[in-house]
Amino acid sequence: MQYTPPAWLPGGHAQTIWPALFARRQLGSVLPQVRERWIAPDGDFIDVDRQVASNPKRPLMVLFHGLEGSSQSHYAQSFADWATDNDVHFALPHFRGCSGELNQGPRAYHSGDHQEIHWVLAKLRLQHQKEGGQTLVAAGISLGGNALMRWAAEHGELALRSADAIASICAPLDLTQSGLAMGQGLNRHIYTRMFLRSMKPKAMAKLAQHPGLFDPLKLMAAKDLYAFDNVFTAPLHGFKNTDDYWTKASAKPLMKNIQLPALAMNARNDPFVPSHSLPQKQDVSQSVTLWQPEHGGHVGFAQGAWPGHIRGLPDAVGGWLMAAAGKPLHEGRMNDG
Repeated sequence: MQYTPPAWLPGGHAQTIWPALFARRQLGSVLPQVRERWIAPDGDFIDVDRQVASNPKRPLMVLFHGLEGSSQSHYAQSFADWATDNDVHFALPHFRGCSGELNQGPRAYHSGDHQEIHWVLAKLRLQHQKEGGQTLVAAGISLGGNALMRWAAEHGELALRSADAIASICAPLDLTQSGLAMGQGLNRHIYTRMFLRSMKPKAMAKLAQHPGLFDPLKLMAAKDLYAFDNVFTAPLHGFKNTDDYWTKASAKPLMKNIQLPALAMNARNDPFVPSHSLPQKQDVSQSVTLWQPEHGGHVGFAQGAWPGHIRGLPDAVGGWLMAAAGKPLHEGRMNDG
């Protein structure tokens, strides 16, 4: 992928912040979404927001959001807009607690949540096939991208039963390196504070549901994601501590096991993901394509004259996914199936 940022948006931080704050205003109309509530195997629930294409046989795009994301995130809206223009079914499953309503169980979500990915994709594939559809592709943003790649690596060739092609977008595939980067410099002062402003209240609400789940004083004292994960994310999801979590949940060490067509897209100036941590050809299987443009920021890739737009990202990734799944786009549309 070739990407040249607009002259009015220089640097990784600007290319990250502008899309997150202003890009929704530049999108066209998006089909109304229908929310479905699914009961998970453990008795908890997740909410899935969906858009329906003109024909049940049209391909289905599944998007897994990033840390503290939702169907209202700027990138989710841009992919929904792309799905509308290309007459593709669209589904966004929310990770636990991210749909606007706190989940019930003593857990949340994490960067290596590949079991949740597996359950969701298998259910969506079965639904789609029952309605006459065949093609299902999936993309994951940031945290969701690492979890998606981890799922593909865990399941190898069997992953093709649930998806025809996948893509990770700006995913921290080496969680240790990305986690350390998020605790330093501007990242710590801008992005980490932003995440903790929503993550801490959610964690405290979870403690109210399940008293004794963790030490509230330690959680409220956390100043970075390392400390937060040490108190909350790691122990709630079966990891010893943050180091254990970041090591075991990272997709990068397992990407040689991926057998279905997969795209890993990372800008080299992403503030969240150090360029030296990105996978190289020797780190992945022949099924994995690496896109590593010099610019783009974290889930940014804005284009055009001021005020710009962010449709270039779903256009590029969506086009790659459909081609890899054997359903290439033709003049903005695809054949049914």
